[in-house]
Amino acid sequence: MNKAREMTLIAALFVLSCLLKTTTSPATSAYSGAWMPASSVLYELRHLGVRALIRYDAEATGRASADFGNVSDAQPPPAAVLYPSCPEDIASLLRASCTHTSPFPVSARGCGHSTRGQASAPRGVVVDMLSLGCHASGSATRLSVSVDGRYVDAGGEQLWVDVLRAALAHGLTPRTWTDYLHLTVGGTLSNAGISGQAFRHGPQISNVQELDVITGLGEIVTCSKEKHADLFDAVLGGLGQFGVITRARIPLIQAPARARWVRLFYTGAAPLTGDQERLIGVDLGTAVSGLMDYVEGSVVLADQGQVGSWRSSFFSEADAARIAALAEEAGGVLYCLEGALYYGGAALAGESDVDKRLEVLLRELRYARGFAFVQDVSYAGFLDRVRDGELKLRAAGLWDVPHPWLNLFLPRSRVLDFAAGVFHGILRRDGGTGPMGPVLVYPMNRDRWDGNTSAVFPEEEEVFYTVGILRSAVSEGDLGRLEEQNEEILRFCEEAGIPCVQYLPYYAGQAGWEKKHFGPAKWARFVERKRKYDPKAILSRGQRIFTSPLA
Repeated sequence: MNKAREMTLIAALFVLSCLLKTTTSPATSAYSGAWMPASSVLYELRHLGVRALIRYDAEATGRASADFGNVSDAQPPPAAVLYPSCPEDIASLLRASCTHTSPFPVSARGCGHSTRGQASAPRGVVVDMLSLGCHASGSATRLSVSVDGRYVDAGGEQLWVDVLRAALAHGLTPRTWTDYLHLTVGGTLSNAGISGQAFRHGPQISNVQELDVITGLGEIVTCSKEKHADLFDAVLGGLGQFGVITRARIPLIQAPARARWVRLFYTGAAPLTGDQERLIGVDLGTAVSGLMDYVEGSVVLADQGQVGSWRSSFFSEADAARIAALAEEAGGVLYCLEGALYYGGAALAGESDVDKRLEVLLRELRYARGFAFVQDVSYAGFLDRVRDGELKLRAAGLWDVPHPWLNLFLPRSRVLDFAAGVFHGILRRDGGTGPMGPVLVYPMNRDRWDGNTSAVFPEEEEVFYTVGILRSAVSEGDLGRLEEQNEEILRFCEEAGIPCVQYLPYYAGQAGWEKKHFGPAKWARFVERKRKYDPKAILSRGQRIFTSPLA
């Protein structure tokens, strides 16, 4: 950015910061989202020539206030939205806030897939990260693959599905993913990024070589394990508290061509989790250790309905009927092991090898005989499979509804207690309506996670489980009931002495974060990093971790 343009932007942002100081209180129209800045202020900013960079209108701020969760938590809307053309625009915004006597909140927003307003900036400025990709061209591209270096440089606003396509064009792929690829690179790296490959390669935050980060001080820093390592570790899994990720360097490996997609049904939690742990125990030396490249699982309730069974297109109508009958026989609850075996491509064995691996799996695993289902699909098709489910739900009008999700990490020693109390108890006591959404359950190996990052996960045992209760409130009254049910699940864990950590966490205030999420030692480190990289608590106030400058 040239000096004149930067000074123009800073001047405009100074006016904005003054405006934010005078925003009406939560009891007035600002709280309801109806507030608009005075016409004189609008005129002054337009006169400064930043109309394309900053918007204050209700359409822009309303869109920036919305997210996938669609669960109102009564936070005030942003006062403005910044549409950056380059990282320096974001840095200028943060410097303008940081140097002002009343710093205003700033939050980076990608595709808006947060669930409780975490990407909001109450009475502040939301940065529309996707705007960065709209301005890139030629040598300034925001997504580039180094074939010789075996890495991809991706802007923080880039979607993982586009990272996949760019890498596959060279026969390469990142090692680990999220289940849903239409998320931004910066968004998942600010959390952890998990899927069925995390047992082998760790989460996405364990597969990053380098980052470009803009701190809460407005400083642009390139960091890695070798350079500015503390910032690098802080930002990964840092919930947007320490900086805005504008570039990530992701290592690549040789890509497979195909996936043998497998689903096996179980009538109990114990045989499912036992088999899952054998599969992810890559060093255990059992007959099935490491045979699958992808290992997940889900809970299937007999009365899930369309939202809960959107993956059912995997099965024929006759097979779906048999599965439903088996669920009834099992008391209304089935378990499904979902996995994949990759093959083909320049560096992997061919179809005959995958046939042998599958033969061993079907012989050794303890699923209900007659309930094994297999498909062959492309590697890219398997990784992007959730997109098909999304399109079906959109067509049925079931996508843009409230999503009161609850995601937990549990130690392996208590997963069966959790299954008995929640899957067979709380979720089945709800008037026969089922959970109205997928329920995922699968294990990961702790040694694939880096304890130096900001991500919080169980560290007491070598294996821990993720449980994702991914509900949709499709009818009137569902939202309140499902939120109450989430609270009941958390109370059950507390009363039963089941230690759990929220993934994609939400707490109403700092006390919950300190006591329930981080614990004393991790909280102290988190606060120290915040004091170092964002002492004015400008970034990501929508998370409700820090809402005022640190002393």
